[in-house]
Amino acid sequence: MSQNKVQDWDFEKFPIDLKKYKPFPLDPTKDKKLTQEQKDGLIANISLLRDVVVFFTATGAARGLAGHTGGAFDTIPEVVILLSFLLGDTDKSKYVDILFDEAGHRVATQYLLSVLDGQLPVEQLLHYREAYSHLPGHPELGFTPGVKFSSGRLGHMWPLVNGVALAEKDKTVFMLGSDGSQQEGDDAEAARLAVAQNLNVKLFIDDNDVTIAGHPSEYLKGYTVAKTLEGHGLKVVEANGEDLDSLYPAIVEILNHKGPAAVVVHRPMAPKIKGIEGSSHAHDAIKVEPAIEYLDPRHPKCANILRAIQPSTYSDILSGSTKEKGACRVEFGEAVSRVLDKTSKDENKSKVLVVDSDLEGSTGLNVIHKKHPEVFLSSGIMERGNFSAAAGWGAFKADRYGVFSTFSAFSEMIISELTMARLNFANVLTHFSHSGVDEMADNTCHFGINNFFLDNGLEDAYETRLYFPADCSQMDAIIDKVFYEKGLRFVFSTRSKVPWILKEDGSRFFEDSSYKFVPGKDEIIRKGTKGYVVSYGDILHRALDAVDRLRKEGLDIGLINKSTLNVVDEDVIKEIGKTEFVLVAESLNQKTGLGSKFGTWLLERDLRPRYGYMGTNKEGCGGLGEQIGHQGLDSASIALKIKQLIK
Repeated sequence: MSQNKVQDWDFEKFPIDLKKYKPFPLDPTKDKKLTQEQKDGLIANISLLRDVVVFFTATGAARGLAGHTGGAFDTIPEVVILLSFLLGDTDKSKYVDILFDEAGHRVATQYLLSVLDGQLPVEQLLHYREAYSHLPGHPELGFTPGVKFSSGRLGHMWPLVNGVALAEKDKTVFMLGSDGSQQEGDDAEAARLAVAQNLNVKLFIDDNDVTIAGHPSEYLKGYTVAKTLEGHGLKVVEANGEDLDSLYPAIVEILNHKGPAAVVVHRPMAPKIKGIEGSSHAHDAIKVEPAIEYLDPRHPKCANILRAIQPSTYSDILSGSTKEKGACRVEFGEAVSRVLDKTSKDENKSKVLVVDSDLEGSTGLNVIHKKHPEVFLSSGIMERGNFSAAAGWGAFKADRYGVFSTFSAFSEMIISELTMARLNFANVLTHFSHSGVDEMADNTCHFGINNFFLDNGLEDAYETRLYFPADCSQMDAIIDKVFYEKGLRFVFSTRSKVPWILKEDGSRFFEDSSYKFVPGKDEIIRKGTKGYVVSYGDILHRALDAVDRLRKEGLDIGLINKSTLNVVDEDVIKEIGKTEFVLVAESLNQKTGLGSKFGTWLLERDLRPRYGYMGTNKEGCGGLGEQIGHQGLDSASIALKIKQLIK
């Protein structure tokens, strides 16, 4: 990995000369101070690789696939220095030859290393995050050639790296860290184990004071990475990441220290990139124009390539729903704000606490932050603690209500805390956005597909309800109804926008003046006699298209919207259970979702239609809307499954 084995490529397609990357060996026990020649060599390598990161991550932005530039750009100096140390380890006896990274979104680093190692063709970088490019938004072992580990959920890598260090006790293990990931509780546990066992783990933490929603120095006052790690017992050296005279000796110092140690590297995010330096905008993929402004003086041909890239288009305008689409994850914040608008700010402040985990812009909480700051608490990347804080606010059947939100994938991180919240009779409304797989370029580690794990209480436990609205209008109706209800209430939405569901007369189903959301009651979207499809959320409009098309073919198929996922509607299940077939179509995990339960519910009631279910069943393909077809959850696949169930 430390040598330049880059494959030959077409310079017109990728006009940055990676052959100019000239790695050279260094030994921290001997090369404690850089010569001017060594320093110049490192600077040249750092500049070149940073240019490459800017260029190919900008292609993701140009295609509308998002991505992450800043973190990978930041850490290139540490990467280049560590590669020189790996190159100097000629007999592979000193170091584990992997640059682990606890911030999986900095995957651009790993793809660049795969190219330098000759495992990926250079031009493939221009397809960053595209569907079927094998370059998803986080590293996946076994999926991308040259990638040596999987990473993505913050806080999970350091504990695993400790295990590597325990297995390789005679070697040093490197891990790139981040000030965001270090906020996770898992990292605190990992630090204690590393110190207790004197593991030879070396951390290189990019402390740029930027996360998605802002600056840790502002929303987590009193917290510093360096003091926290020192408190755990690690040797810590702080350095200026943009000054090799500061950074290099700091790295040498911790490598010559036996036992766990960290260099806390201070720098603004995306240093010297005009327009995004030091801002949270640098966390995402750099936009095309700032990228061109940065690259033009160095590599003028890059501008033409970036300008020529067209945004990815994936259109699935379907029968039975509107052409217009709305973001339910944003509408959650609007709906909560409308509830709070009904009461005074003083009353809101005494009854409601909204806790963010650095994702307010992605989960709709930024709307509440802006409109009702009296209830809002900005917090860090600490899902377990933040959920428990919201639960504690609403605990003991008090007349108070906690609100919490993060991505659905991270619902798996709070299962134990959820049990204790339930046992303490907590009133919490939780919004898990990015459910399912639709438009999830971040890919498998960020799939929100095990939402039913949340329904883990006993039959007589404090009430738990799972709600997945079909469109923005139903999101409004659900929040208006359940916001002040007691118990644990979970509301799901997708990253993708969804259309509004239509009645057969073309009017919007959930905007009818007669519609009122009733928890536990299913909605009959289309009434049928031959069989029914049961669906919800982002698959409902796709199932509706399949049903409407089959109805036009003379098949009297019905459709149920099961917006309350974990409660049986006895009237509806009896009606649909008497028809020829029932098919559950969903984007949750086929092994743990509604489909894995609904057949049992039918049998328990002595209802025996032919039964089928379809859900997410394999690892992702990257890209956006392509994920739905990849899982076989598109309208045509649903229609085919229906026909297979009809005799």
